[in-house]
Amino acid sequence: MRVLLDTNVFIWLSDSPELLPQSVRQIADDDHNELLVSIASPWEIAIKKSIGKLKTRHTVQQFMAAYEDIIEFLPIQAHHLAIVETLPLHHRDPFDRIIIAQAIAENIPVISSDAAFDDYSVRRIWE
Repeated sequence: MRVLLDTNVFIWLSDSPELLPQSVRQIADDDHNELLVSIASPWEIAIKKSIGKLKTRHTVQQFMAAYEDIIEFLPIQAHHLAIVETLPLHHRDPFDRIIIAQAIAENIPVISSDAAFDDYSVRRIWE
């Protein structure tokens, strides 16, 4: 199964795996699953760390290096942006909006604790 990890899930995998439901940990641990992270997620981490809104044990480079063998970083492409342009404004966070658009474009579920994703035509995995 291909799944797109929300930024918080990407962080928690490394920093606080106990915050993830067991079902999410099983998906992440299953070598048959393809884990993707939007390139917007490390960008979001870098911005939030630089302005003091996020405290993590690792730098962005450390997060990316630690997972480079098990996670594919999904680039932002033009067709993802075309979807962002048409999304209703249920969710105003620009990083979440691109993750939602990428999930729609790639037709894959998102692993996220953010129930606001449910307002869009994406399958959200959390429980």
